[in-house]
This record gives sequence, C-alpha cells and structure tokens, in this order.
Amino acid sequence: LQRGDASPANLVAGALFGDGATAVVACGEGRRPERAGPSVLATRSHLYPGSEGVMGWDVRDTGFQVVLDASVPDVVRTYLADDVHGFLADHGLTTRDVTAWVCHPGGPKVLEAVAETLRLPDGALDLTWRSLAEVGNLSSSSVLHVLRDTLALRPPPPGTPGLLIAMGPGFCSELVLLRW
Repeated sequence: LQRGDASPANLVAGALFGDGATAVVACGEGRRPERAGPSVLATRSHLYPGSEGVMGWDVRDTGFQVVLDASVPDVVRTYLADDVHGFLADHGLTTRDVTAWVCHPGGPKVLEAVAETLRLPDGALDLTWRSLAEVGNLSSSSVLHVLRDTLALRPPPPGTPGLLIAMGPGFCSELVLLRW
C-alpha cells in the first residue's frame, strides 16, 4: 500500500488477496507438448449490468483503492447459473456432464454461492476450497492454481468436459469449456 491507501477497505483487501503468479503455455493443433493438459473448446465472458461498483479498483493519485462490495455472492446467485447453463447448452452439455469444476476461489461466501446456484454435487469444489485454505485468493492467478491442482491431484477421465470459472472486476464471469 502506498501513502494514503490505508483505508479500512484496502487493509482488508491486503489481508484477503495474496501474491501469486501463474503462466499458461497454450499450443495449437498439431503440437504435442511434453506435458499435455486439457483442450480449450470454447470461452465466454459476461460483464454484468450495473456491476461496476461491486468489485475492482479505483485508481487515484494516492494509489489503487479497492472496490469490494458485500453483494458479490448475490451477483453470483443472480447471474452465474444462467450463464453456465446457457454456455453448456450451446455445446450440448449440462452441469451433470462436467467432470471437473475449476473455479476461482473468490472467498467462502462466493464459493458457497457458486455451489448453491449451480447445484453442484458435494465435493465438486474441493480443490478450490483447498487452494483458498492453502494460498488464499491470489486474484487472477487463483484459478490457474486450481487448474494445476486438478491436473496433479484429481485428473478427470480423458475426453470428458470440464469447466473453468473465473470472476473478476466489473463484475464479470469468464467461462472456459475444457476437454481433458
């Protein structure tokens, strides 16, 4: 935090969000990387209307000021299910077809909202909960830590679909349909 950034919200954000870095190496068709991961079949992004005050950063002359509203879980409950169900349906799938849920660990209330609104089976977000407990919310890189753990600890059956879900500023959702 820079001088002038010690607001209560920024102090809480500093405690909630850890430091982390990730990278993805993506290969086109015909390439065989040494260590193969899932294929990306499709993506979808959705910025939710009227949500710019829910999560993000205000850039001021004193530095970044966090914007983090308590309504994040409510926004997830309002919009995420329609997005996920529509996205999967566009590819002939339902949530029952998904063998791995790679979800951004936004926090306990957010994860509870995701599981509730999508009616996920018990244990579907175990690796996400594990990541949240071990390293916390690493902002954008969090979901890739969960993907790493999915590949290492609980690889889905080959050929099955998976869904990567990230949520971010604005408030928006990012969906990535995977094939293992």
